Amino acid sequence: MEYVAKMLGEDLEMLEEIVANDDNLSYGAIISVHTGRDEALTALTDDGIEELKDMLADARRSSQTWSDFLEDFVGEPEIIARVKQNGPR
Repeated sequence: MEYVAKMLGEDLEMLEEIVANDDNLSYGAIISVHTGRDEALTALTDDGIEELKDMLADARRSSQTWSDFLEDFVGEPEIIARVKQNGPR
């Protein structure tokens, strides 16, 4: 997720909140990569990255759609406040 956040120029915690609910992206777009016996990382497929990128672009059509998107998909007030400071871009 760190790589995706850097690649898209997005807030890592915001992306983690969005992907935490696997219903937010198409089936198979979010995968778990096992890094150890009891450890796994959440990752996105190439299609998942494109879908997320499109979702964010669509949400940024206006300040209102961006605000609604953050309220619906992020939910953590501290993350929402931090991301809203940057505006919809």
